Amino acid sequence: VQLVESGGGLVQPGGSLRLSCAASGFTFSTFDMKWYRQVPGKERELVATIGSTATRTVYAESVKGRFTISRDNTKNTVYLQMNSLKPEDTAVYYCNALRRFLGTINYWGQGTQVTVSS
Repeated sequence: VQLVESGGGLVQPGGSLRLSCAASGFTFSTFDMKWYRQVPGKERELVATIGSTATRTVYAESVKGRFTISRDNTKNTVYLQMNSLKPEDTAVYYCNALRRFLGTINYWGQGTQVTVSS
């Protein structure tokens, strides 16, 4: 099982980035997908969730209206489009796959650094 994030980097305030998470080794289309972020010394924060069929999305209040989560089940990939970035969006962003059916299965990626700074 692998979740490989990409697309992180350094961006100026007000800029945009698109994160990607490529999944392999499991049935991607049956999992809810989530993006979390974490700053050193703080708990991991749930940023966005998309249901397995992409009909349901949920966002943290801090990113609502600026971030968009999407997925392509034909490419086994989930995306996070981040617009109007702020310095407080700086964090390591993690991709997560979750399925709750006859038990819980939870997979994590290694994370990608996003730094918003002028």
